[in-house]
Amino acid sequence: MNWRCFAGANCFWFKRASRLCSLRSVVPKNEAPPKPVERLFPFVIRARILMVGRETLLRSKSKLHFVLMTEDLSERSRAEVLSEFSHYPIVRRYTSADLEGFFQVRGAKILGFAKSSLAQSVYAELKQFRINSPAKKP
Repeated sequence: MNWRCFAGANCFWFKRASRLCSLRSVVPKNEAPPKPVERLFPFVIRARILMVGRETLLRSKSKLHFVLMTEDLSERSRAEVLSEFSHYPIVRRYTSADLEGFFQVRGAKILGFAKSSLAQSVYAELKQFRINSPAKKP
């Protein structure tokens, strides 16, 4: 981790020994803001791990890693999805217009990601928007 001295160029130890000053307090440099998850979406399309629609997800449960649900989904449909996919993590984020821009899928409100390391990376960044904890399989 990079550190900087508050004394800067005026600090004798920092100039001469090119090490941290022991006479002044030091703080870590400001870290860069986290990169947005949207940068991974073109790779999701290219890797063909995107599954669109509830029926497709129901048929492909063995391949499913997590479910992405839009914020503009009705409460009734939301409850149905939560009950049908209770064993999988469900993330609620974006609108259907956003998904159309990211994935070129028109009118989709429920997306699934197939099991892969890329899906794990996408889920790790979207985990803060999870709306359920996956139930244990019997």
